[in-house]
This record gives sequence, structure tokens and C-alpha cells, in this order.
Amino acid sequence: MTVLPGLIDAHVHLSGRADLEELARWGVTTGLDMGSWPRGFVDEMRAQKGVARIKSATIPAVGKGGRHAQMPGFPAEGIVTSPDEAKRFVERRVADGADFVKIVTEAAPPEGMDQPTVDALVRAAHDHGLLVVAHAVTTGAFRVAVEARVDVSTHAPLDAVLDDDTIAGMREIGMVSVPTLTMMEGTAKLLAPLGFRYEHARDTVTRFRDAGVDVLAGTDANSAPRAPFAPKHGESMHHELELLVAAGLTPAEAVRGATELPARVFGLAAGDDRMEVEGDPTVDITATRNIVGVWIGGERVR
Repeated sequence: MTVLPGLIDAHVHLSGRADLEELARWGVTTGLDMGSWPRGFVDEMRAQKGVARIKSATIPAVGKGGRHAQMPGFPAEGIVTSPDEAKRFVERRVADGADFVKIVTEAAPPEGMDQPTVDALVRAAHDHGLLVVAHAVTTGAFRVAVEARVDVSTHAPLDAVLDDDTIAGMREIGMVSVPTLTMMEGTAKLLAPLGFRYEHARDTVTRFRDAGVDVLAGTDANSAPRAPFAPKHGESMHHELELLVAAGLTPAEAVRGATELPARVFGLAAGDDRMEVEGDPTVDITATRNIVGVWIGGERVR
């Protein structure tokens, strides 16, 4: 048997308590929510007991012409088109109690935000002491994020393997990666006719590891109606760990990316969340699936 900290999924989206129950059932005791609204719903999810805890970005910042802005029910206040709007957006996130700021760096206008607007979002968030997480699934989006000096990139490029200069820029500013290989694997299958390849994401993670860029485990688990792929809450975390190992991380590094590293990056307090498994996941990563018990706040929930 091995006892380890409860797992942290560094990229989830929530639709209700059932998602938190599934996370906990699979040993994920904390989920970092990368986009939920309205504030009342987020507060309700934060207050749930006996299930996974969450931290949330609340509403993400997106460009006016991109896919995110077209999602059913996406709030208009999340569409940011200028540096002035960027500052006001961050002020609203602070008022909503956001734990960090999520932005989407994708195509240039009219689909995505221009570089000055992304820069302004990052400056405003940092002025308020908040981390910035940037959604990026293309190499160009990564370059926008690096130039703006975001703190965390989420996803990995599907259009090509990320180049040496951009990876060096990430290392220089201390940016960490949440590659969500589970999501990239599922999305690449759907978008293969457009030239997107999962191997590009996988090989980019290999290069991150070799370059010393910290890699955190996150799945993009969701049940959004227009999402290109919907990893299952909790269960997908174990597949993510296996994909990280297949990309070149050692089992111990993958476990660290689901425990110690996200706790440090996102300032999560040490608590009484634990997971017991049969076997040793630092030797065989598939042992994380052999769950014997899960404790949240010292109380056994499985």
C-alpha cells in the first residue's frame, strides 16, 4: 500500500455537485476550475462538503470572435476587446472572488484578443496578486502567452511541436504547463482533417520535461454541450498520469505533477487530504487506479 496526498486536477470545468463527487471517488481531492458562472453557482460549489474542494477562475476572458464566445450562455462580460476592458474585467473577477484569472490566447482579431489586450489582462491580474492561466492549443497562442508573461499555460499545441525559442521563453519567465494530454488526445482525433496531431502535444511535453519546464497534471474534465471532447471527472486523471509518463515523465514526476507542484504553483495550503492505493505509483503509475481509501479534510469519503 502507498499513502499519498490527494490528487489535484489542475484543469476542470463544473456542472454540479456530481462532478465533485466523481473527482473524490477517483482520489482527486482538489479541482482547479478554469471557467464557471454565475458567481452564485461557484460559491455553491465551493461550499460543498464531503466532496472535492475547488478553486475557480470564475469567468474567463476571451476574444469576441472565437469559439468560446459562441458557447451557449457565455456571459458578455467575458468578452474583452481592449486594454481598458481588460482592466475592468480583472476588477470584476476580483469582486467575484476569483482565485486566479483564466484567459484564452488563440487567433488574432477578430477571433481572439490582440497582444496589448492580453498584456493588459496579465498586468492587471498581477497587480491584484492573481496568477494568470492561458488557454493555448496552437504554437502561435503559446507565443502570445509567453510575450504577455502569463504564469501557467493550459493545453499543448496540436498544430506543431513547440519550438526551442518559445520553450526557452517559458523557462525564462517561470511559466509552467498543464498540457491536458487527455483532452488533446480526444480533440486531435476529431480535428485530424485540419492537420492537428496528438503527437505534437505529446512531443512538446517531452521537450518541456527535458528543458526543465514544470508539468502539472490536468484533464479539462467537462460536460459542456459544445466542447470538442469531454473527459470524465476523476477517472480521466489516471489516464492523464499515464499519458504524462508515456510522454517522458517518470512515474514519480507525474505524481509530483498531480500533488506537490500544483499545490506550490497555486498556493494551496497543506491539508488533511489523502489517498491510499495498492502498489507504488512512483514505480508503476497505473497503481493510482487501485484506490483503497480517500480522505478529505481528515474525513474518509471513500
